[in-house]
Amino acid sequence: MLDNPMWLRDNCPCPGCRDPHSGQKLFQITDLPDDLAVGEVTERAGEVEVTWSPDGHRSVYRRDWLTAPAPVDHRSEAGKRLWAAADLAEAPHADWHTYLSSAAERVRILEAVRRLGFVLLRAVPAEEGRVLEVARSFGYVRETNYGTLFDVRVEPTPGNLAFTSRAIAPHTDNPYRDPVPTIQLLHCLTNAAEGGDSGLVDGFHAAALLRAEDPEAFAVLTRTPVPFVYRDARTELTAVRPLIDVDPLGNIREVRFNNRSFGTLRSPGTFYDAYRAFAKVLARPELMVTFRLAPGDCLIFDNTRLLHARTAFEQSGARHLQGAYADLDGLASTLAVLRRTAALDELEALFTGPGTGDYLGEAVTMAEHMRQAAALAEASGAPAHLVAAALLHDIGHLDGGAELMSGVDNRHGHTGAQVLARWFGPEVTEPVRLHVAAKRYLCAVEPGYRARLSEASEFTLQVQGGPMSEEEAAAFAALPGAADAVAIRRWDDEARSRARRPPVSATSGRYWPRCCAADRSRDNVEVAIELCTVNATVPGR
Repeated sequence: MLDNPMWLRDNCPCPGCRDPHSGQKLFQITDLPDDLAVGEVTERAGEVEVTWSPDGHRSVYRRDWLTAPAPVDHRSEAGKRLWAAADLAEAPHADWHTYLSSAAERVRILEAVRRLGFVLLRAVPAEEGRVLEVARSFGYVRETNYGTLFDVRVEPTPGNLAFTSRAIAPHTDNPYRDPVPTIQLLHCLTNAAEGGDSGLVDGFHAAALLRAEDPEAFAVLTRTPVPFVYRDARTELTAVRPLIDVDPLGNIREVRFNNRSFGTLRSPGTFYDAYRAFAKVLARPELMVTFRLAPGDCLIFDNTRLLHARTAFEQSGARHLQGAYADLDGLASTLAVLRRTAALDELEALFTGPGTGDYLGEAVTMAEHMRQAAALAEASGAPAHLVAAALLHDIGHLDGGAELMSGVDNRHGHTGAQVLARWFGPEVTEPVRLHVAAKRYLCAVEPGYRARLSEASEFTLQVQGGPMSEEEAAAFAALPGAADAVAIRRWDDEARSRARRPPVSATSGRYWPRCCAADRSRDNVEVAIELCTVNATVPGR
């Protein structure tokens, strides 16, 4: 990335270039020098510092950020799992009360909407207006001419065929809007009618099949603007969009398909051949998953991707659904925040659990030891990923510390790295994985190091294999995370004293190191993990 100086400087993270609170840029691209060039480059553990010419500005970049892959657009097929009915053993579902009470369950459900396109919440109280509560649990209600919510039931003079007992073919809702509502919710209050079963088709999968089987038809549908229209006494809505919309990379990003709202296409050319070809793919029985909504079931689905359908039903039986619209950006935001807070909650819980008591015969508890190590790392000016690794380096001990003291190597570095890989990238997990090996390495190469080990640490050294051989030490030193692992080892050795205490905030009574983690979700969003370090130590302050 050093060969693209304008891009690199535009992404400078320093507080002079970005507001430290909002992260927003404080300059315009035209403010940068026309003859901008990379001057001096200094590399250190996990970071690259660039001094710029001609203005002498300094920028520090995390190495993992420089090598991170391009983000995936989760609105396009690149961020989806495409499916036919046989690919789903059962519809993704959850209990409403569990969904509300468990952050992990909410993450699972919202991710299912984003990846598969739909989910079924069960046991939502079958009461009018509850669908709005469901929508507000992950985003904002999209109000339309139908109101904040709408009733799906037989009406005497319906303005829409959805409000009859007729069968409704697979379709997307509101294609005549720009922008179209991206999420739809349908909450079943009553379903005692004969018939009225529901169906869903993955429109992205159907479009991908058309692209593979008839590329020209696919191309016609992506480049032909189609008029969609809705009119009643108080409303007139029109949107002109293709049936299949693709992004600049050619990935399918949106499907609009609703014959009831199709306007008059002038100069159609070969459009109708392509239109019929796509309609035949969508009608394949093997593509549709079918189910019957029961009172309390709330279906949430991506209205830009999934087509929903309904079989005809007898008017003599009661059938009443309430619906609402919301948007995917609100769901994505809620999901990202939940991922951060769920990780933080789980990591904090580890510091209050039963495994954080006695620390292998040392004078401090396991929790105090790890907090002290983090405080030592931060006090030394270590980068955020290394503070995180220091704080979490003994996570692998929390279920097996007693095993190590009984003479069995629990390989807690490897265990801890596996646990942390759920939230962190290798800049955090590798130093954790290697911190035991770092002790064996230092005992082999640094005179006097072994003599400074505590009695408990000397015991565990023997269990863990003793000092490295000359060949092992050379191999270890060549590993990418070795230098960071050695740094953590030194903080680990110091973090064993109850005499040290951190400064205490007048407002919170807590000391908080900031630990950056790479979110392990598909979009690799970086999140800040802040963990309370009560009774941690900050030497020299």
